This record gives sequence, C-alpha cells and structure tokens, in this order.
Amino acid sequence: MQVEVEHVTALRFDDGTPVRAASAVVAFGGGWLVAQDDATHAAWVRPGGVTPVRALPPVRGLDTFEEARGTKALKPDLEAAFVVPDGLRRGAGAVMLLGSGSSPARVRGSLLRPPGADGDGGPVVADLAPLYAAVARRLGIDADLLNLEGACVVGDVLRWFQRGLPDAGVPTASVDVDLRALLGALAGDARPADVPVTGERRYDLGSARGVGLAVTDAVLLADGAVLVSAAAEDTPDPRDDGPVVGSVLAVLDGGVVRDRVDLPHVHGAVAKVEGLGVVEHTVDGVRLLATVDADDPTEPSLAVGLRVRW
Repeated sequence: MQVEVEHVTALRFDDGTPVRAASAVVAFGGGWLVAQDDATHAAWVRPGGVTPVRALPPVRGLDTFEEARGTKALKPDLEAAFVVPDGLRRGAGAVMLLGSGSSPARVRGSLLRPPGADGDGGPVVADLAPLYAAVARRLGIDADLLNLEGACVVGDVLRWFQRGLPDAGVPTASVDVDLRALLGALAGDARPADVPVTGERRYDLGSARGVGLAVTDAVLLADGAVLVSAAAEDTPDPRDDGPVVGSVLAVLDGGVVRDRVDLPHVHGAVAKVEGLGVVEHTVDGVRLLATVDADDPTEPSLAVGLRVRW
C-alpha cells in the first residue's frame, strides 16, 4: 500500500474564523460536513465557501469550549460521523454525529440533514447514555475510559471504534451496533438501553517510534474491508492528550490487519488525522479526504487530500 498527499487546505469559515478541532468528516449536501469536537456547530465545506451548521443546542449558553476558559469539561466531543443509508430514515443525505463517551457531556447523538433539504428541521438530538454504558460493558472497560473516535456502516451495523491507549492497557477496539435500532433510539422510537451491541474486536496495529497505534477514524472500502486511520499518542493516561509521534493508514479484514502504511508528514509535522471520508474509489485504490486537528483553537484545521494505491 502506498499513500501520497495530493493537496492541503486550511479550513476557515467565510468570516475568517478557523474551523476548530476537526474531528470527523462526512459527505453532506454536495460537499463535506466537518465536525468540531469543541463546538456545538459543524462546518459545511462546499466549493463556494464554508458555513456553520448547528449540530447541538448551546451548552449553558456556550457554543465553543476551551481548557483556557475552564469549559473543556462541557464540550460535546463529536468524534464520529457517518451517512445514514437510504431507506432507514426519511430525507436523503442525512448524517449522524456521535460523541466520544467518557462523560455525560459526550454521550449524545445528532441527526442532521442539509439545510433546505426535505425534512430539515434542525438537528435531531438524543442522550444515548445507556447505549454508551452498554458499549463500555461490551469492551470490558470503565465508562470513563470510552474514547469512541470513529465509525462506519458495515452492512446493517455501525462499526464503532474505541481509540483506547494500547500502552496503558486499553486496547484499540470496535463493537457493532444495530443501525436500525440506533436510529430508532435517536428518534425516540426505542430505548437506547435496548440497542443491540455485539461483535467486539481488538486490533494490534503495531507502534510508531515505540508508541502504540490506536484507531482515530474508519471508512468502508469497496471490497468490504475497513480502512482506518491510527495515531500513536505519547501519554501514560487514556484520559490525557499527548504529542502524536506517528500516524498510519491500515486495512482491516475483520480483526486482522491486512496492510499498513505510514502517513506522510503535513507541513513538516506528523498528521494527527481525526477524520476520513471516501472521495472516490479508483481502479488501483481510493482517494480520501482527511481532516487534521491543529490542537489549537486559534489555528485552522486542515483538509488533506490523500491518494492510496494498493
């Protein structure tokens, strides 16, 4: 497997403010929706510009959250995004965003449709805390160690990836969540506690510079395998951030790593890829759009075009 960077774009809203902490990217309304993990609105990226789209209501009157202001604990930490398959919910082009877990602020789901689309009435938001608790039980970890950072639709389930921290004894892993039941819970037609959670898998992605690699996002490939981004974060505690010393793409067949390749540096630094979206499948591989978190609310996140060849 080979990978090359085709383009890099700094993401800014039309008013010049930076797109912060880009944590997921998904096709949306003829463009891309980029989640910001420290904000209640996402960025709708289209050829004509970048506009905000509300994903959640304000939290205690706030729409952005920062450690320096003492509001980091309130952030919704939307880390996973996927397109809802046709036929499961009314309204074409719907996407779902999901929080990472680990605290009451981070256990919500949000269903969005492109502004102006049929059925668009703003985000449909639900507290899914009982589902997150079930995921933690399935993974065999304490709920405050959840860090669900990526997801993709595989058949009739959502494969939801736990980043974890391999070096601290919290494996990178995934579970399968019944997709129809999940959407029912979000719509209020079913209880979140009743959503089936199955298929726990653990992955050994190796290491970079001696630090274990853990999944940050995932997309489904044309052959049914799953392509993941993974980062090696040098920290002793799963709850704490640390410097990312390496990042890779890997192809997973079930629980087996079929292939792996180091990601090129972007602007001279390790690319902390937080989001992946498939632009197109090609004869010899796939083109991806990746989002890179700058880890600084004053700096714009990056949209990086990647060409992968098998």
